[in-house]
Amino acid sequence: MSALSTSPTAHADDFGFGDWIADLFGHVDNASAATSSAVGDSSALAALATVDTVNPAVDTVTVPAGAWFQQVVYTPIHTAIEDWINSPFGQQVDGFINQTSGQFLIGNGADGTAAHPDGGVGGLWFGDGGNGYDQSGNAGTAGGAGGDAGWFGNGGHGGDGGAGAAGGDGGSGGQMFGIGGDGGNAGDGGVGLPALGGAGGNAGMLGMHGAVGHYGTLASGPPAQDSGGLSTTGSWLTNSDGQVVIPHGFNYSMEYSGTGNDSEAVISDDNAAFLAANGFNVVRLAISWAGLEPEPGVFNDAYLASIDQTVQTLANHGIRTIIDMHQDAYSSVFGYDGAPAWAVQDGGLSNPALPFPLAVFFNPAENRSWDAFWANADAPNGLGLQNNYAQMWEHVADYFKGNADVAGFEIMNEPYSGSQTLPSLLGSPFFEAQQLTPFYNQVTSAIRAVDPTAPVFFEPSMLPATAGYPTALGTVDFPNTVYSFHDYCEFPLGALGCLPNVAGIVSNAESYAQTHNIPAFMTEFGFSTDNTSIAATMQPADQNMMGWTEWAFSGQGDKSLVYDPSQPPVGDNVNTAQLETLAQPYPRVISGTPESYSFDNGTFHFSYTTEHVDGSGDFAAGSQTEIALPKIQFPNGYEVTVVGGHVISGANAPELIIASDAGATTVNVTVTASPAA
Repeated sequence: MSALSTSPTAHADDFGFGDWIADLFGHVDNASAATSSAVGDSSALAALATVDTVNPAVDTVTVPAGAWFQQVVYTPIHTAIEDWINSPFGQQVDGFINQTSGQFLIGNGADGTAAHPDGGVGGLWFGDGGNGYDQSGNAGTAGGAGGDAGWFGNGGHGGDGGAGAAGGDGGSGGQMFGIGGDGGNAGDGGVGLPALGGAGGNAGMLGMHGAVGHYGTLASGPPAQDSGGLSTTGSWLTNSDGQVVIPHGFNYSMEYSGTGNDSEAVISDDNAAFLAANGFNVVRLAISWAGLEPEPGVFNDAYLASIDQTVQTLANHGIRTIIDMHQDAYSSVFGYDGAPAWAVQDGGLSNPALPFPLAVFFNPAENRSWDAFWANADAPNGLGLQNNYAQMWEHVADYFKGNADVAGFEIMNEPYSGSQTLPSLLGSPFFEAQQLTPFYNQVTSAIRAVDPTAPVFFEPSMLPATAGYPTALGTVDFPNTVYSFHDYCEFPLGALGCLPNVAGIVSNAESYAQTHNIPAFMTEFGFSTDNTSIAATMQPADQNMMGWTEWAFSGQGDKSLVYDPSQPPVGDNVNTAQLETLAQPYPRVISGTPESYSFDNGTFHFSYTTEHVDGSGDFAAGSQTEIALPKIQFPNGYEVTVVGGHVISGANAPELIIASDAGATTVNVTVTASPAA
């Protein structure tokens, strides 16, 4: 395929405090709601069902609803309205109002039929959308979409798909109040990739988003259950032997054209060896949707092959890869990277050339494009933007399924909330709870259709989280998920710490992870020439025994670890001060449950029990634990003291291996740097 234009250099998602405050005054023009003059008959309902708009709820300052609102307020009112609409007298009155006004104001949308599979829209004022037609008896035919509600009502449910076909999307809940319809289930069978369930309908103001439909299964059966790679056990990443794995590493960008000819994008063997020699065991690899899917439904496998080349090069040195779908300011259309041009719907708003990160906050066209994405507006192929994104992820996950060297898939780098940013900063959980969480469930469903075990990483909304706000994300309702977060010391304050409070951001992440019993992972931090602030960010993550990847290995000037990745990582090409800060000793693979570790003034302490983290008993005597001891911290070697275990690695080896003693339930390890001769 022809070459795509090269994306700009990837940026750290690092924002000054002044930018956060300035964003309060950002402006994005609202999308106008489509209107119709149709009257309340079935043909009008069908016509209204074809109107394709961006849900105005995403362009309105909203106050989200909890379960209490649904139970105490919305459900009783909705039930009363539906009783009225369905009563003979109500139908007479509503028909008169609709006929007199010349608009369909009150009433439920018609359910889809074989001839017209999509459900009709509800009345502009009151009424539920109709349900999509169930195509389960029609092989290869997608389920009908549920109809949207008007101002007050529930979206219709999507119909189930026929064999090998997708479920229909749920209809949007009412723009003022309403619950989105559930997506239809996909049909089993077919060839190629499994069909995906329909997206849930968008939430109305004070409403709830509909659930994604279940994906289908191919005739060959569900995918294999275990790739031998990482998975999650409670709050830990674990390997196939049940050992805890703690990854430390860097971000590396492959946000290139994706032709497979970008040799500079593929990490070199020298660089991979350099990372391994300094104790690092993971790379978060930034790739782009634009490179993967230059046209709707057309996937660039040459790009995937080049990504796979980096995965394999790293694996040759014992380093796993987290594949991160990266974006900065949504798309290269706005000067940065992420979505392909066909996925940009900017409403014709102005697109000023702004430096990063101002482009994220103050570009009206970019913000409008985010709103269209979160509304799942139709792309040129007739599928919703989120549906296309989910199918793209299914393709990527299918390509890498069974690859034990892939540590996981990160759904989207720093999702931005568009016009919901100001409400989020003022405390509204609507975006994270009713737009972002359902999106994560939809994409995770697509990944699980082909790979049931690889960890799936997901992030909170970009701006509130990086400013130190607790997340309002709900549950990503699938196994083996990881909460990914970013933590930047924007303003080092010396003895006073950092602004924002980097320890507070770690605490927020730990709180969410504990509540949902999943691991937390700090996938970005650093991007600084101040190594004191980098260390200050590492410290709370290490205290909580979290994995991390620093931004970034290269491409960031004097903030990089290796300045020129095309040259050997030696001498003046290495940021030695940063390497000394980041290449710290830590336990990499633990046969047991970590209790604590620390490194201070040349002394490393580590304590762990021999118990499996799933509570299934103890590891056998002699089970091995691996500890990285980078030479930069122990230039003259080291001395080891172990209680409850013994050393089986060679003297001064860069990887210390401890075997547990018979009868030991706790192992304590102390490593002290040897003095200069």
